[in-house]
Amino acid sequence: MSRQAQDISQGIRRLESHTAQIMEESNARGIAVGVVDRTGRILYEKYFGLRDAEKGLPINRDTIFGMASVTKSFTALSIMQMQRDGILSVEDAVTRYIPEFTNKNQKENVRLWHLMSHSGGYFPLPRIVVDQTAREMGIADSLEEELIFREDFAEEGIRRVAGRLDAQTHFTGKPGQRMSYCNDGFGLLSDIVRRHSGCGSFSAYLEEHIFKPLGMERSNISFIRNTLDENAATLYTLEDGVWRADRDYENDAFVLHGGGALKSTLGDMMKYAAMYLNEGKSADGTQVIDRDSIEEMCRPRQIVKPGIYYGYGLEMSQMEDMVMVEHGGSLPGVSSNLCFCPQKGIGVIVLCNTMDVPVYSIGTMALRLYCGLSLEVSRPEHTPRSWTEEERRELAGTYCSGEGDQFVITDDGNGGLSMEINKKPVDLKAVYPWQGMVRKKYSDVYLTAFRDESGRVFAARYGSRIFPKV
Repeated sequence: MSRQAQDISQGIRRLESHTAQIMEESNARGIAVGVVDRTGRILYEKYFGLRDAEKGLPINRDTIFGMASVTKSFTALSIMQMQRDGILSVEDAVTRYIPEFTNKNQKENVRLWHLMSHSGGYFPLPRIVVDQTAREMGIADSLEEELIFREDFAEEGIRRVAGRLDAQTHFTGKPGQRMSYCNDGFGLLSDIVRRHSGCGSFSAYLEEHIFKPLGMERSNISFIRNTLDENAATLYTLEDGVWRADRDYENDAFVLHGGGALKSTLGDMMKYAAMYLNEGKSADGTQVIDRDSIEEMCRPRQIVKPGIYYGYGLEMSQMEDMVMVEHGGSLPGVSSNLCFCPQKGIGVIVLCNTMDVPVYSIGTMALRLYCGLSLEVSRPEHTPRSWTEEERRELAGTYCSGEGDQFVITDDGNGGLSMEINKKPVDLKAVYPWQGMVRKKYSDVYLTAFRDESGRVFAARYGSRIFPKV
């Protein structure tokens, strides 16, 4: 056995031990991991746990999982295809394509690229979901008349989402100024695809322009089809301290589908990852998108946190002297991660049927392994500093997200700041002026304050979302 093969073999043992540890810590029921190169050759494929723990059913390459926010790269890719085809430009104002969206309270136009990079200026909003909207309309999902194809359902969804965005009167900043994760923005983008692509629905567009060319035969954005699919994963969700197992793929799903409705398999998603590595071509040479559009999607445009940037439906970070491009997803019963390294031509998919599992840590370790790097991610050690009196005064307060989360910062009276997130205390360290960090087991989360011209803190980004101060 060669030295390289020995290193891979040893690394695989560590990767699988790491995966087992994460499964135990997170009570994860099933995880699928795949590594692929730019030719579509599968370098590693492994299934941990079960797709249905109660029935003892295994996972295989065709098992359906929810993708959640990994969907966003498909939405951005769709927009880039339409730009290539001359249907639109990412520089266009959103109002040009969605008349229900009036942009009435912002001084500058929100453009398509702003939504693609989460920089439309919107604070997080309560989720408008599929099942509640359908109930209020008096309709139901069925195989004969699926919600994803119903024009009346799409029109009601866009009316609700666009109207709510227009109702905001306070913003994170000017369009394009700051990144704050916005599922509604990707919902608008998928409705632009529905209305202006000529396909009649976002689902039909994905099928015709992405799934078929890549041979992704088990991928879709349906709800009921996957609930009824015998090889779809059971979804495991922790609510109020109690685990629930079901196949309710509508649970907490957005009414507009571009933010998180995709369902797919390990086999299909490895084909998708290989397309990015192959500069827009499928394994058989079919041109899905041009090289320039791939580069545009993977160009850093907005800072998420130190060292992490957002492009169009994808995140970028430095991985030694290479780049890691990735996106994760989380919904009830869903934890997912896509990551790839363009320089080495390696892509990784990690899919899980349990909520809140740090699968990105598994994906990053697998990517580093097959790129020939140390498996351990170096995390920054900041020079110790203290909060200034002004920082303590201005940062103290309550910050609430429309998505239901909140954090509270208080002056501890000893020159420091204490922080609680959803009533749970965390250790907030000062790292830079107006910026703190919470060190978690597998990642660091940064808090960054935003101030108005008078110096008052009006909001703070924690993680990928900007919370208004109340």
